[in-house]
Amino acid sequence: MKYIALLRGINVSGHKKIPMAELRTLLTDSGLENVQTYIQTGNVIFDAAASAEILKNQIEVAVKNHFGFDVPVLVITPKVLRQIFNDCPFSEEKKQNSYFSLLYDAPKQELIDAVVEIKYPNEEVSITKNCIYFYCSTGYGKTKYNNNFFEKKLNVTATARNYKTMLKLLSLSE
Repeated sequence: MKYIALLRGINVSGHKKIPMAELRTLLTDSGLENVQTYIQTGNVIFDAAASAEILKNQIEVAVKNHFGFDVPVLVITPKVLRQIFNDCPFSEEKKQNSYFSLLYDAPKQELIDAVVEIKYPNEEVSITKNCIYFYCSTGYGKTKYNNNFFEKKLNVTATARNYKTMLKLLSLSE
């Protein structure tokens, strides 16, 4: 079965450095097949027979043992990623400039309700059980809504990808 693994917080500002060639070799040696990566931010497409939960644990342990630090990993199927992508509530124009913050666990509804009440100029957010869709007309570098903001407010682990990365992961995995 085809899977996509999203590693959170690697190769950002010199922290948790993981060379993609080394990651591909590590994951292949740990039993995953047809391993390919996309850009340096921890996007891995591979084939495996195990469940997503088993694969998540397998990848986290392999990374910890080899690189010496913990990295949260989200493992999903291309079908789930496609559904998340298609469920984006924004217009096509806004969608193309949006970020998709994929959630490792579903946040509590009362936390979602509290976050959607927080409004910032030029920014829009929509939260589901598995993704936070956010758009900022002035660019992600200037947004108040960022991955750390959402993780703290929703008490969940999340990893953000932009529209172009989502499209590329879908094309590589389908």
